[in-house]
Amino acid sequence: MSVCRTPRPRLVMLCGGALLASVPTTTAVAQQLAPEFAVDYEVVDLGEVPGLPGPYGGLVFSADDPDVLLIGGAANSSSAAVYAVEVVRGCDAGVIGFAGEAVLVATAPNIDGGLTYGPGDVLFYTAFPVNVLGQILPGEGEPARIIDLSDLGVSSSTGTLQFVPAGFPGAGSLKIASYSSSDWYDATIAPADDGTFDVTSVEERTNVGGGPEGIVYIDPSNPGFDVPSVIVCQYQQGEVAAFEIDADGDPIPSTERLFLDGLVGAEGATLDPVTGEFVFSTFGGGSRVVLVRGFELGCPEDVFPRGGDGTVSFDDLLEVLASWGEECTGPDVDRSGSVDFDDVLAVLAAWGDC
Repeated sequence: MSVCRTPRPRLVMLCGGALLASVPTTTAVAQQLAPEFAVDYEVVDLGEVPGLPGPYGGLVFSADDPDVLLIGGAANSSSAAVYAVEVVRGCDAGVIGFAGEAVLVATAPNIDGGLTYGPGDVLFYTAFPVNVLGQILPGEGEPARIIDLSDLGVSSSTGTLQFVPAGFPGAGSLKIASYSSSDWYDATIAPADDGTFDVTSVEERTNVGGGPEGIVYIDPSNPGFDVPSVIVCQYQQGEVAAFEIDADGDPIPSTERLFLDGLVGAEGATLDPVTGEFVFSTFGGGSRVVLVRGFELGCPEDVFPRGGDGTVSFDDLLEVLASWGEECTGPDVDRSGSVDFDDVLAVLAAWGDC
């Protein structure tokens, strides 16, 4: 069953700073965190991405530069594409706005809520209502591979996809969810000769409800998440829901909790690789980017390279020492405002694999 999704008129938020094209002035009002999460988290509406055609689709931070956000524009249409926009960060390293306008990176016809990196930094995306999975090779300006998911048994039409991150049960496996049926699938992939990947099998695992779009996995070090979990943007319900995951990285429906509601068209989702903050786009209600502060990386001491490499080592210690006394900088591990002895102690205490 096809579902028509029509965006509402868009709003614009501007800032007088020369470099900032858009910054939030207040926390978002329409979106409401569930009471059990409201104490630890805060919702901030970053507004529109300058120069990005709406409605918005999936989003992910660039693998080459964590200060660049990749995001789908003109989502669900034949002219849809992936765009890049530089983000502006505050002294706590969190995103506070956008610098300049979005620029086209690659065409991605009908891109929907799924956009993520797979093995080899290949960009994987989902497309609605055509029910396909697209793949874009690094540095390329158009899809190198488009796979018909209907042939593999995925209910038409898909809405999203995500790889389970390292450190979580089921790490490395590809998850696909149908927007129309809310069915959740586990997919197996294998390398192809051209650098893309074959999808060799798809198995239906569960049903998450609500018309799933964005998917992110949440480390249990975050407040309110005692076990490895997944957050799912539920477009049809205007909500974001949290689920515990099983040994395969699949959500357990009986554990569903409301995380955030009051949304119009919760769409793509990602985690900021610098801060761990939850970032998502909206398809309707103005086509905006919204983030939730309060999340943290499972290993904030892993400061080198930017975004981390999974290990706290001599490189991270050198990065802190090289930034000694600096303010508003990434190696300020404890976010105290400046790099000092406490940051050195934090790195030493976390030494080893994250």
